[in-house]
Amino acid sequence: MENTVANSLLERQKAEALARMQMLHMMGNVRNAFRKGKLYYSERQNAYFNAVLYFVDNNPDWAAKITEIEKSKGILVYHAQLTHTTLGDMLTLLYVSGQELEWESDRNALAKAQACAYVMNLDDPDCSEFGWVGIKPSMGGVVRTW
Repeated sequence: MENTVANSLLERQKAEALARMQMLHMMGNVRNAFRKGKLYYSERQNAYFNAVLYFVDNNPDWAAKITEIEKSKGILVYHAQLTHTTLGDMLTLLYVSGQELEWESDRNALAKAQACAYVMNLDDPDCSEFGWVGIKPSMGGVVRTW
């Protein structure tokens, strides 16, 4: 019974993630890949190419860390965004929490270009944390604004 409830929550999280991806105008290929269990990330290359899309699986270490975070925190990551900063490389994970009561306020924040995210500091993992980020749609993915 417990496994059925967990699977049911996961299916609702997937549906919620797809709705958020639609809100962010993510490319159809990105949404379709997510449906099939493949995760994309957006990376800023320069001022003109600020959300180039890649598969997370291209970096197996990242994929393993994301899976570990999903399991330990009860979240479902639907997209990631890589930012190179003076503090190191940051992989921002957009996710749907396991707490359905949060979903409406999360969607409202997303409509205002804000998202609660888990930011993995790839150069200093001890500095990784949950927090709010600014995001906007770009090139079929997303770009961080703050």
